[in-house]
Amino acid sequence: MPKTSQAAQVSPARPVDEKVTINVGCVDLGQIDLLVQEGFYANRTDLIRTAIRNQLSTHSDIVRQVVLKKTLVLGIQHYSRADLLAVQASGTQLQIRVLGLASIAPDVTPELALATIESITVLGALHASPAVKTALMQRIQ
Repeated sequence: MPKTSQAAQVSPARPVDEKVTINVGCVDLGQIDLLVQEGFYANRTDLIRTAIRNQLSTHSDIVRQVVLKKTLVLGIQHYSRADLLAVQASGTQLQIRVLGLASIAPDVTPELALATIESITVLGALHASPAVKTALMQRIQ
């Protein structure tokens, strides 16, 4: 069955960070640059990541409650071809619910994904081949 590694554990293959684009007002950007220039942060990205982590820490209790309520896997959930073949052999289908990263192995065919995955809810990132993502498009929530 799929293996889960919690975000706090070290993963052998660390996933690539996802890119997020934001618009920042000139005054805010100037203040960010000032803090970087004065050595409080290494660069703009360092300040923004720190601010995000601080906000997530502030709201960590709410995040934990919602994760439990929605029965989400927190961290990284990987589905290999062997995992999905085992699900297919059992005659069941998966309801994938992840807060973090859900990944489907590159050797999983669209047909196998359709036969074994009933639905996907990912708050974060879904890594799968373009063909598998296209096949599952109607099942991704």
